[in-house]
Amino acid sequence: MSLFLLILLLINPTIKKTENQNTKPVLAVLVDNSKSIPFFKETSNIEAFLQGIKDDKALNDKFDINEFTFGSKLNHLDTLSYTDNETNVSEAISAVNQLYVDKIAPIIVLTDGNQTIGNDYEFLNADQKVYPIVFGDTIQYKDLKISQLNVNKYSYIKNKFPVEVLLNYEGEETITSRFSIIKKGKTIFTKKIQFSPSDNSKTITTNLTSTKEGLQYYSASIREVEGEKNTKNNYKNFSVEVIDEQTKVLILYSVLHPDIGVLKKAIESNKQRSVDHYHINNKKFNINDYQLVILYNPNNYFNKILSKIKSENSNYFLVSGVQTDWNFINKQQLGFSKKAIKQTENYGAIFNSSFLTFLQKDIGFNQFSPLKNTYGEVVISKEHQTLLFQSINGLETKEPLLATFEENNQKSGVLFGEGLWKWRAASFLNSNSFQDFDEFIGNLVQYLASNKKRNRLEVNSESLYPANSTINLSAFYTDKNYQFDARASLEITITNKETKKVTIIPFSLFNNSYQAEIEGLVSGDYSYKVAVKGQNINKYGKFKITDYQIEEQFTNADSDKLLKLAHKTGGKLYFKDQVAQLKKDLLTNKTFYTTQKSIVKEQNLIDWKWILFIVISLFTIEWFVRKYYGKI
Repeated sequence: MSLFLLILLLINPTIKKTENQNTKPVLAVLVDNSKSIPFFKETSNIEAFLQGIKDDKALNDKFDINEFTFGSKLNHLDTLSYTDNETNVSEAISAVNQLYVDKIAPIIVLTDGNQTIGNDYEFLNADQKVYPIVFGDTIQYKDLKISQLNVNKYSYIKNKFPVEVLLNYEGEETITSRFSIIKKGKTIFTKKIQFSPSDNSKTITTNLTSTKEGLQYYSASIREVEGEKNTKNNYKNFSVEVIDEQTKVLILYSVLHPDIGVLKKAIESNKQRSVDHYHINNKKFNINDYQLVILYNPNNYFNKILSKIKSENSNYFLVSGVQTDWNFINKQQLGFSKKAIKQTENYGAIFNSSFLTFLQKDIGFNQFSPLKNTYGEVVISKEHQTLLFQSINGLETKEPLLATFEENNQKSGVLFGEGLWKWRAASFLNSNSFQDFDEFIGNLVQYLASNKKRNRLEVNSESLYPANSTINLSAFYTDKNYQFDARASLEITITNKETKKVTIIPFSLFNNSYQAEIEGLVSGDYSYKVAVKGQNINKYGKFKITDYQIEEQFTNADSDKLLKLAHKTGGKLYFKDQVAQLKKDLLTNKTFYTTQKSIVKEQNLIDWKWILFIVISLFTIEWFVRKYYGKI
């Protein structure tokens, strides 16, 4: 019997069993969790509508109902807090589409339709049908608002800086209002403006004078008109940091190139900077008269200049290109070299968001035309920070395209490519202005031309934040050799200047920087101190949180966009009192059906655990019997 059962275990006979599995369609319910919902006083209506869907037995029989909330990101529904400071309808629908890509999953969106960030959902391509439910007032009221305000972050003392403001009007009447810019309670600019239904957009441009050094705060406002419901979007604050400094820049070149003119125009777009440019063979210049020397396509004629730069620790910016003599550069021991060959290559730019040497935003570098340079591997032998990485034919590399250095109180930078004139032209095409490109060159020149000694602790922060926004601060800390130190422990102490309330938040290590995320601060003026624990190293600063809340800038729900979204995806638009109609349409829609799938399973005929137990028991009994009769 034992041997028979062992053979049976080895054979292990099985049979195939077919089971049918039913899969119900998914009903994804997306609820707007942003602050605009309580602003429109729709919280109770949304919760009642949601409860009506969740408690409906017929819907639960036909669908698997999954609930989500969304603001700036999509989350599973736990509780509704209506505290999100931004709304991204497009991202929420796209995420659900991706989640249920192989399923039948109609989407219900409970929202006012007002999106503040992300791609325009009106043109969204969705595989699932979308059923928007409109919450909020759909009546069109008169509304004046400041849609956009553009201003440079920096200005120089006694210099004029431009302010551009875009004003919009919604209404059916011709009205007159007044736009003003105020500083410390004093009106420094005002203009009377008239709007009509056909002429409902105005752009105001003015130049303000920087009269005092330091961080200066301003308030722009458009006077409300009779019948205007929402006046919170009539105001916007901005700030400008005024610097008392004048910079002279020298450009030395070996060959004429359009980049030289572009660099001169971009640098001199700030009137506190002047540029002189000479051929390297011209002897009329003295580099001691300049805070920064730009070396364009250097070759062996630059030998004396480079020797003087190294001996005097002068700041410089090297722009290499097709005509650069890399054999000469490699012998100069500048901390970087290139194993160049005569073949040329086009190098695209990839922005490095972890760059912390100075504050620079991404102005669309990866969309700019590639720069041209000789082909070869770049080798950097000293500490550096990379602002732009190289990409070749769309393939990102880890080799730098634009890098900065700081050593022994000398600042320098190198750009491995020529063709900056194409970048300035592309920047103009993208934004109808040279401002972004000129600010980029200005930030680079401001850093390289500064003679200030490098600090071991650097903190990047804005001077102005919208109310209830998430404040992200980054810090860069080095050891005594100015190498990044990942062992440190940093914390920030924030003090409200009015209430004296103190908040202490630790930094987290992220890549080659320290990051802190701050939430929940009320509007007001704040000072902060970033400290390195165990070291007497601190960095001080200040910022202001305004009363501006982007989610409270709307006067009505955007039913027009939601209607277009419904039509584009094959869904239908409903209003908050049409829950019964929505249920009926979902239940009678034959495209939402349960799918059936056959699953073939193999099932063992015997239970091997019991068979094994019996086999062991039989062998045990036989052993005892044989032992008893002396057969062993």
